[in-house]
Order: sequence, then C-alpha cells, then structure tokens
Amino acid sequence: MQGFNPASSFGATVAAHYDDTPRGDEGAAVQFLQAIALTPSALEFAIGTGRIALPLAATGMQVDGIELSHDMIARLHAKPAGANIHVVQGDMSTVQMGQRYGLVYLVFNTIFNLLTVDGQIECFANAARHLSDDGVFVVETALPHTWMPSGKSDYVHAEQVNIDSVMFDVARYDPVTQHLSENHVRISASGISMQPIVCRLITPGEMDLMARMAGLKLIHRFANWQKTPFDAQSTAHVSVYGHQ
Repeated sequence: MQGFNPASSFGATVAAHYDDTPRGDEGAAVQFLQAIALTPSALEFAIGTGRIALPLAATGMQVDGIELSHDMIARLHAKPAGANIHVVQGDMSTVQMGQRYGLVYLVFNTIFNLLTVDGQIECFANAARHLSDDGVFVVETALPHTWMPSGKSDYVHAEQVNIDSVMFDVARYDPVTQHLSENHVRISASGISMQPIVCRLITPGEMDLMARMAGLKLIHRFANWQKTPFDAQSTAHVSVYGHQ
C-alpha cells in the first residue's frame, strides 16, 4: 500500500476507539499467560491500550510493555492503574528493556505488523534476549489462509450495515511480499473515513523457523487460549516457545 506508515497507523483516532469492541477472550488469555509464566514478570510486545496487560497486572504480575504508538500509550496510561505499567515507546523488534522476564508475549496478530522478514526474525531474537533461562515467548495469530475467502487474492466484505452508515473491508494479498493491504471504509451521512493497515502474513511453520534462528524451540501449540488442540480445522494458534 503506497504511502502506508506503520508508525502512524495507530494514531489518536484509532486509539480512542480501540477498546470499543472487546474480543471477549481477554479473561482466557490472562488465565493462560498467568499459568504459563514461571516467574511473576512479563513483557508485552505491542502493548497497545493494555487490553491484556492491565488485567494480567491485576493478578499480581509485574507487566512492562513496548509500544510504537504514542497515542496508544497515552490511552493506556489514562486508564485506572494504567500509570503503573512501564512502557517504552519504540519498535518491539529492537527496543531493549534492560532486564529479563519469565514471560514475553505478543497477541492478536501483532507480529504481522512487522512488514519485512528481517523485522519478524529480529522480533523473535529480541524476545529471546529478554527471556530468563526458563522463560517463554507466547505468540497468538490467525492462520493466513483464513483471511482470504475462497482462496482469492482480493475481496470486499461488508462488516456493518446500519440505517445511517455502512462499513466494509477492502483487501488485497500479494504472495510475493506476503503483504495483506487492507482498508476499513466507513460511509455515513457525515462523510467517508478510512482505516488502512498492512500486515505481513506468516504461517506457524515460518514462526517456528524464526524461533529456531533465535535459539528458541516450540514447546506447545494450541488453537486458542482455552488450549483447544491445534488441528487442520483451526483458524488461529497460540504458540509457546522456550530456549533450546
């Protein structure tokens, strides 16, 4: 997508409405992460507005974060207890926190926001650098094929149809770059608004190879936070990596 800048794609408008539609799996995610961490310290890559970090911290864990968007950090720190979360602004593939953690985690497809293979490889390497010897790196993403209806390389999908507005999703996939260029378009009486985003889709197998390059290995893989077995019908995965 020409002119797209990941650093500005989660600005004030997106941050202001980011929590409007909870996914509904926050409790399960927090329970999973708390149970798998052997020490009570966690680092979230792309912490956003604290959808997972705040309830995880409420369990007694120390939670720090890395986040590229200033506006998302401001939204997090404006919430009750949000000011207690230490966040460093910057790229999750390169920022150094100066300490190691029992848990590093990256949820909701966010590794796809790194748009080069080098950036994604470096993300795994940075996670490994921050892990304690017995720490784990947890990654949650959808499976790439589930984003492309009927195997098509582009699509238009109606997301909302209301009396006074419609919202639809327009997307195109480039198999050479593995980029999914997507725009959420809203049309209403007040005008037209757009929310563009570009993702670099990668498979679980590609992630496993990136982990190996970082000195990590796959320990567990589930279909969701509820630990449903991962199989051919799965549409997403939660993968857990540890030191080799």
